[in-house]
Amino acid sequence: MIKLFDVYPLNNIAITRAQGSYVWDSNGVQYLDMYGGHAVISIGHTHPHWVKRIKDQLEKIAFYSNSVIIPIQQQLADKLAEVSGKNGFQLFLCNSGAEANENALKLASFHTGRKKIIAFSKSFHGRTSLAVAATDNPAIIAPVNETDNIIFLPFNDEAALADCFKNNGKEIAAVIVEGIQGVGGINIATDAFLKLIRTSCDENGALFIADSVQCGYGRSGQFFAHDAAGIEADIYSMAKGMGNGFPIGGILIAPHIQPKHGMLGTTFGGNHLACAAALAVLEVMEQENLISMAKQRGMYLMNQLKQIDAIENVRGKGLMIGFDVPENIKGLKKKLLEDHNVFTGEAKPNVIRLLPSLALSRKQADEFLDALKESIQELLQNTQ
Repeated sequence: MIKLFDVYPLNNIAITRAQGSYVWDSNGVQYLDMYGGHAVISIGHTHPHWVKRIKDQLEKIAFYSNSVIIPIQQQLADKLAEVSGKNGFQLFLCNSGAEANENALKLASFHTGRKKIIAFSKSFHGRTSLAVAATDNPAIIAPVNETDNIIFLPFNDEAALADCFKNNGKEIAAVIVEGIQGVGGINIATDAFLKLIRTSCDENGALFIADSVQCGYGRSGQFFAHDAAGIEADIYSMAKGMGNGFPIGGILIAPHIQPKHGMLGTTFGGNHLACAAALAVLEVMEQENLISMAKQRGMYLMNQLKQIDAIENVRGKGLMIGFDVPENIKGLKKKLLEDHNVFTGEAKPNVIRLLPSLALSRKQADEFLDALKESIQELLQNTQ
């Protein structure tokens, strides 16, 4: 017998079917998915166009290595330029967000010849060696990942950033920052802070890495959350919503960064099936106008949430929303799932995160709000 390595705290639910913003368990019970499998479901579960694209590709060729021309990679790059607006950038494809950030950091070091990376408090960039070293969570950093090449600064602290560049500017290869911190609890980088990162990098020959793994791909109501500041990064990392559940990641690389053969590499990155899934995502986003839908639906949800007195500090952009859960209703996430069949996300210590499909309907938003209000009411009655 082989046991599964027990690293995930699991809900006692087996999901066997999914469609749009709903999932069903092995007993046929329906759940509203406001979690999107951790911001992964961008266009809705098992979208018919996405399914067809993957099926059609599977019948032709599922995989060959990056030692040959794979035309669908260029098709994906062309569609990405169109939808993201990052025309003229270069695309390197990989398999996950951690890999995307790993390659972004490595590329910045190659390009600048430097070792130091600035990252921020409450950041999360992945679990592989450099990505986890730049993640502000000592519990998941193994001794072998520890390095003095990462400088952690307070998030949104312009004075600390300016001071760090003043003292260490010529040693810094890159600054890596999420436009909206996800795991950290839905903390939004200010426009002024992102602009200062841009000018500081320019003045000191460092690269700006925009970690868009969770906050990118239209979730914020713009293609990249960083776009709100009116600046362009040197490298954008992408994953989660990019494949709607099919594993794919990538980095968009500014034209001034030159590639060399062998500099980066991957076996599975940019495979035929992954590209088919990612192409379908962009086509659906475009056809169904999902980026502006996410913006509108997010505004509606946040306005409604702000009217609920029992929760605190409602924040976010588009369909990346967080709010604080006070101690007197601390069982809220559990109650939503167990009693009202609604999946939500969380961030420690007391944040509920909403990361639904960008195709969430107004009716489904109302369904969630009703369940939330009922759950709060039930919890408050229990404490009286």
